Amino acid sequence: MSHLLLQAPNLIAFVRAVESGSFTAASRILGTTPSAVSKGIARLERELGVKLFRRSTRQLDLTPDGLVFFNRVAPLLRDLDDSADAIRPDGDARGRLRVSMPSDLGRLLLQPLASRFLPRHPGLEIDLVLVDRSVDVVSEGFDVVFRVGHPAESDLRSRLLAQLDMALVASPALLGVHGVPSTIDELRELPFVRYLLKGRSYPLSFDDGTTFVPHGPVGVDTGAGLREAALQGIGVAYLMRCTVQSDIDAGRLVPVLPAQALPSLPLHALHAFGRLTPVRVKRLTEFVAAESVGFGSHA
Repeated sequence: MSHLLLQAPNLIAFVRAVESGSFTAASRILGTTPSAVSKGIARLERELGVKLFRRSTRQLDLTPDGLVFFNRVAPLLRDLDDSADAIRPDGDARGRLRVSMPSDLGRLLLQPLASRFLPRHPGLEIDLVLVDRSVDVVSEGFDVVFRVGHPAESDLRSRLLAQLDMALVASPALLGVHGVPSTIDELRELPFVRYLLKGRSYPLSFDDGTTFVPHGPVGVDTGAGLREAALQGIGVAYLMRCTVQSDIDAGRLVPVLPAQALPSLPLHALHAFGRLTPVRVKRLTEFVAAESVGFGSHA
């Protein structure tokens, strides 16, 4: 590998070509020419004694040897980039940022990210995965994940961003048929859109300690699904208030039993970088924390 250390620019050219999909795109990222990228990769292939790409088509296809080499080298280069990035005191966020967050939170943040965050960091790309399940940060290759609720104990670094207000909501049509509940006992009798967590209906808890498992004909596993089902009059839904505030303001949804307080839920950012946190993760976390001021009680 000592010879390969002298080939660092060629290694970088190879990884960027794979990630971007072409020599031309890689050259734009590296500030050079497609010819220079191609020649650098050819020198690397001679050093290794193998072909890394199949060049019989216009598309860049890795050979089996090329795929194995990429899977070994790309994480090493990324770790070097992250380490240098983390100790740069006023560095700009750049590179690719792989992020996961709940679907309904992503719906609220997508426009601010595109219109305000990314223009401040033109060298940054975000791959946003909107899922409500708890992804595996390390094995699934996420830079940072945002989770609502109390995270399980782990080796991940965690930052509390906000306490999010929760709400019970239903459509006016549903309440017109079933009536408006004035007590928790009456609420139990209403049909719910059940939130499914690991295949089970998530229990509903109030500040006074009352807890019950809602019943209803439909269960869904995303906040976006809960909101849509509530709008369709299928049942009462338990959601982050920020995700349905516009529906409440417009009269599409109505708060149910609003005098009965619900516990807020924490919003955390989690990552596996330890103390050397890349600038791109720091900047995004700061942005989401600032945006969350309007979502509930800021931490």
